[in-house]
Amino acid sequence: MSNPTPTNDAANDSWWRTAAIYQVYIRSFADGDGDGTGDIAGLRSRLQYLAYLGIDAIWINPWYPSPLADGGYDVSDYRDIHPTYGTLGEARKLITEAHELGLRVILDIVPNHTSDQHAWFQQALRAAPGSPARDRFIFRDGKGEEGSEPPNDWHAAFGGPTWTRTPDGQWYLHLFAPEQPDLNWDNGEVRAEFESILRFWFDLGVDGFRIDVAHGMVKDPALPDLGLTEFSVIASEDEGNHPHWDREGVHDIFRGWRAVADSYPDPRVFVAEAHVRPGRMPDYLRPDELHTAFNFDFLKCAFEADKLREVIDRTITDLAKVGAPATWVLSNHDETRHVTRYGRAHTGVQTLFRNQPIAGDLALGTRRARAAALLMLALPGSAYIYQGEELGLYEVEDLPESALQDPTWERSGHTVRGRDGCRVPLPWTGDTSPFGFSTSVSAEPWLPQPEQWKFYTAEANQADRTSMLQLYRSALRLRRTNPGLRSEDFHWLDSPPGTLLFERGNGLLCAVNLTDQPTPLPAATSPLIASAPLDKAGLLPPDTTALLHRD
Repeated sequence: MSNPTPTNDAANDSWWRTAAIYQVYIRSFADGDGDGTGDIAGLRSRLQYLAYLGIDAIWINPWYPSPLADGGYDVSDYRDIHPTYGTLGEARKLITEAHELGLRVILDIVPNHTSDQHAWFQQALRAAPGSPARDRFIFRDGKGEEGSEPPNDWHAAFGGPTWTRTPDGQWYLHLFAPEQPDLNWDNGEVRAEFESILRFWFDLGVDGFRIDVAHGMVKDPALPDLGLTEFSVIASEDEGNHPHWDREGVHDIFRGWRAVADSYPDPRVFVAEAHVRPGRMPDYLRPDELHTAFNFDFLKCAFEADKLREVIDRTITDLAKVGAPATWVLSNHDETRHVTRYGRAHTGVQTLFRNQPIAGDLALGTRRARAAALLMLALPGSAYIYQGEELGLYEVEDLPESALQDPTWERSGHTVRGRDGCRVPLPWTGDTSPFGFSTSVSAEPWLPQPEQWKFYTAEANQADRTSMLQLYRSALRLRRTNPGLRSEDFHWLDSPPGTLLFERGNGLLCAVNLTDQPTPLPAATSPLIASAPLDKAGLLPPDTTALLHRD
């Protein structure tokens, strides 16, 4: 593999507005020490691959010390590295090496909750009710006789109640697993601590943070009942003052975080994981708050022309109100891989966490995934690529029950399989597991890989000029070099029903055919790249995207 050209300009203070960012689920990316779990050494060994792919930055899922009750989203120390992943010294080397290759580094931060093994929570358990140590979290007396019932009726994300009782009789809040106690963001010490954590990593050279559960950090102190029978990831449209989702108090927190980021000479940026009601996202992206936010509407949208156009329009229009760029994403570590989703009768995301497998057509899903990737990379703004989607990986829906580790599996009484199917370790080379994922050929990956993934390795993709990997590389190269794709220009052009057609700057057109019949390509255009071979008669095949230039 030839040496890559750096993918971004170090002097570009607005790099994040158009960046292609690659999500690294570190447990499953590459294993550098042969223990079957991904780590920093493995990531460092594959940085050249990422730079050659043509991305601008990597986002690394939590790599902090953690009991891994929720895949690392239960943090016990925010200023160190989990021993399984490496050391703080290795993290520094990774950041330096990534920067040398022109790649920026974004970390995950988990501010809604800690691990129950975090020093603060252990102090709180030892402390008395009403103590300063308990005020860092949300402890309350229970209802009913002798406080034996939870303080309210809220439901947790992974199943069951959102309260756990301590030996002294009080209860503590956890919107997710019991091992993830929620912090009290009305506490000044909590706010100061997290601003200090941001500075710690910024000082090490980290370029930004993805903020987990950004919409859930502030709670109504009255903790009123919701009257719901199950957990919901978002407030409904008629819940304008939800007691724990999307409350106004989060914005004061993020203004403080933005001030920290802006105190550095080079840009330090934030991307929010915020599930909010329609029209609410711009509030998070005002000039003195966060830079960007994930576009879950696009990720979850059905692969249908009218619905996609509606989401694209709404996104661009809403964010223009505050001058923020759009983001586009097709898959992540929480959702069914889009190759699998797009092969089903219902192509949108159905539920937050999966139950049983749903039958689909893998060939159809792959064809649509290629078209969707080219569409995503042609839209104005930044794009997120979840590791393995550039290889065409599908959701592994037949993992043995004994291998499942998502807390949803246990908390649901073994009725909801959870998210492990999109987190299976990547295949790199060879014909048998671990497919080059580990430096030891005898290592068993922490989740088993399908035998069929021998056809999806990076090595196999590299050898096939028509592969998904080659499509991503070509599209990312075009995205970097074509002035039309670097601009913020965007407008729709007329096109037949079931299709999309828009123009960027410099006469760059994107045509998408989501019908089951070929459609004519725009007249007087020349193709630059297409997700499938174009018809010699000048027709765009079904489930195909093409980027074209006006003649």
